[in-house]
Amino acid sequence: MTLQPLSPEHTTTREALHQLAFFALSPTRYKAMGRMGLKATPGGFGTPDFDGRVVRVDGAMLVDESDGNVAAQSITTVRAGAEFFGNEYEVAWFENWHDPLAPVDPDAELSVDDEAARAIGAWFDFGFKVLDELRSHGVEGDDVTEVQLWPEHFDPATELGDSDKGQRASFGASPGDSAHPEPYLYVASWSDIDRSNPFWNSEAFNGGSLSYGELLDTGDPEGRALSFLVDGYRILHAG
Repeated sequence: MTLQPLSPEHTTTREALHQLAFFALSPTRYKAMGRMGLKATPGGFGTPDFDGRVVRVDGAMLVDESDGNVAAQSITTVRAGAEFFGNEYEVAWFENWHDPLAPVDPDAELSVDDEAARAIGAWFDFGFKVLDELRSHGVEGDDVTEVQLWPEHFDPATELGDSDKGQRASFGASPGDSAHPEPYLYVASWSDIDRSNPFWNSEAFNGGSLSYGELLDTGDPEGRALSFLVDGYRILHAG
């Protein structure tokens, strides 16, 4: 799989799409099904099918597919996005967050570049594929979770390992955040880690990361990504 250099509009686009994921797309699925996880979809991200309906972002467009009908609208504001999917904008649509996304002005114009948005969608697709492959490396006794794009963190992630043995971690593919301007893969241990091991290189969280730039520099990004994730899993199990 080929990863492309990031657009200069990557960060502003990522921040805008995160708002839409958290305040427009996930609430739509949650109110219908009691579930909020998202997935990679063509050109971006969206919900799994629920009751014959999919709501998603495709580049700089919002798309609502239901029973064979497709409606689309350009991204403008968070409130307009929520209303396009049939909801009122709500800050507190779910109460039990550990770290909910801070809202922006719901009527402020969002800055979403189509090229940057599609690159983020491609990254999510990449992340889902390598994380699904990682899940097959689990052993008996592991509690392996479904890969989902969580709205509060805005990244595809899965969890593997036995927490009672100090082997459990979250494995994910972030599109970037305040501490990382570009996308990165991560292994975030649930237990103490040995910082003398160079694998555990992150200063922002309890784990290790591999940057988008490092993946671009290899001829086999998918193979390098899987190798990084499996290395983290094995280090924890050898611990």
